[in-house]
Amino acid sequence: MTEVSKAERELGSAFLPRFDAAGLVIAIAVDAATKDILMVAFMDREALDKTLETGLAHFHSRSRGKLWLKGETSGHFLRVQEMRVDCDQDALQLTVIPEGPACHTGARSCFYRRLDGDTLVRIEE
Repeated sequence: MTEVSKAERELGSAFLPRFDAAGLVIAIAVDAATKDILMVAFMDREALDKTLETGLAHFHSRSRGKLWLKGETSGHFLRVQEMRVDCDQDALQLTVIPEGPACHTGARSCFYRRLDGDTLVRIEE
């Protein structure tokens, strides 16, 4: 595998995702309409390729150790409108149109609580 220079990765125009030692990159799903962060997950090469191919957010499930299509059981798909890449290409921002709640708890976002001192307080949506 050819080594990519820091300048090429950070300043060039080639998409050169930098997967960690486990073969993953962070993926942050952001609501296209509200700009709220809906969820944070991980993608491996397979999930990234499937997302680019289908326009539906796919992730790598660390707990199951396999490809996961968001919405495959709930029907709450995330339709990717745009993908942004951070400066060193080790994190992705997916601008999405959610088809239902993003969180497995049924909340619109996985970020449905705020920290108040040492207590979690549910945010009313």
